[in-house]
Amino acid sequence: MIVIDYKDRRPIYEQVVDRFQELILNGALPADTKLPSVRSLAMELSINPNTIQRAYATLEQKGYIYTVKGKGSFIAGDAELMNFKKMEAIKQLEDAISQAKKSGITYDEIEETCQSIYKEEQIND
Repeated sequence: MIVIDYKDRRPIYEQVVDRFQELILNGALPADTKLPSVRSLAMELSINPNTIQRAYATLEQKGYIYTVKGKGSFIAGDAELMNFKKMEAIKQLEDAISQAKKSGITYDEIEETCQSIYKEEQIND
């Protein structure tokens, strides 16, 4: 499920977070699935439990998982995750529009481009 690449320059906890995000967003880990305990995953990966704890804390902050005291960590429900993904996409769109404005692209050009992309995506769905 999780493979650590020791040649990767990113911290190990980021690799764990990224892999869990991929598994969650791809549907490989459905809502309310119990994650391995911090200790068991740390032992399985032969890494410090604090690293897994940090990864789980990051996933919880981002809305991908939730923790129940005494029970463990679980994959967040679809509604919460979809809301998070929506807010993340809006933030990326805001950043892109800001960059476009700084590049001299007009409001009409941005609107026309957005409409064109949106229509193309509807066709592809």
